[in-house]
Amino acid sequence: MEKHTISVASLPLSDNPTANTQIKIADLLPDSESQLDSMEMKEKPLMDSSIPYRDLTNVATKKESIAKLIAKLDVETNIRYQRTVEDTYCNVYSYDYCYFSKVYLPTVWWTDESLEKILNGQEVEVVFEQTVDRIYSSAIHDWFLEWGASFGWERMFTADEIQNKVNANGGIGMICAKRREKGLSGHIVPVVPETDLHKAYRENGKVVYPLQSQAGKLNYNYFSEVRKDWWNDELYSSYVFYYHE
Repeated sequence: MEKHTISVASLPLSDNPTANTQIKIADLLPDSESQLDSMEMKEKPLMDSSIPYRDLTNVATKKESIAKLIAKLDVETNIRYQRTVEDTYCNVYSYDYCYFSKVYLPTVWWTDESLEKILNGQEVEVVFEQTVDRIYSSAIHDWFLEWGASFGWERMFTADEIQNKVNANGGIGMICAKRREKGLSGHIVPVVPETDLHKAYRENGKVVYPLQSQAGKLNYNYFSEVRKDWWNDELYSSYVFYYHE
């Protein structure tokens, strides 16, 4: 999904930002119209008490609750994530996955004017399409590089590294690719813990294609080999792997 209405910031990209500690979450409040069986209010968190949050008690509960979350969000069938003639919704699904995993990933982000005010110490309220606007996958790629570390995201560099980290700790992995042609859709996909039924694809003991879950042109609750190393497609100019506990 990509209608590039917002840039991330007019600041240099950095994996280790030093001035980003003042930045704050830009999140809208849940809305009763934001539902799995609806196409409405995709920019807002889902209001559904039946959706399980990630249980942070220990590694086992984290992984078990992530599996339950993937089953409940059911990206393959729920209306919220189905492609339309105009758009696909990888960013919406990734946001929902992170939201219920208790990890921050933006679905709206501060406008450049709002960012400037915040970094100058001013208070700015979250007002949709005024102080914040939708952020899509290509811009989220840049957001990770500029702001990810401020919100606890750690950059990874190989599929094997990120899958092993997700498996070992029950954490949240993301692959995000930036489209080469500006204004067209990039892609963002969660890397998820392996289960008894669903595995990453390995060669010589190393993960080549991690286990993922996605909304897009095709939606999959789980996949690894079916899309291979999609992030290396010539459509994309750059990609990043990021992990959050």
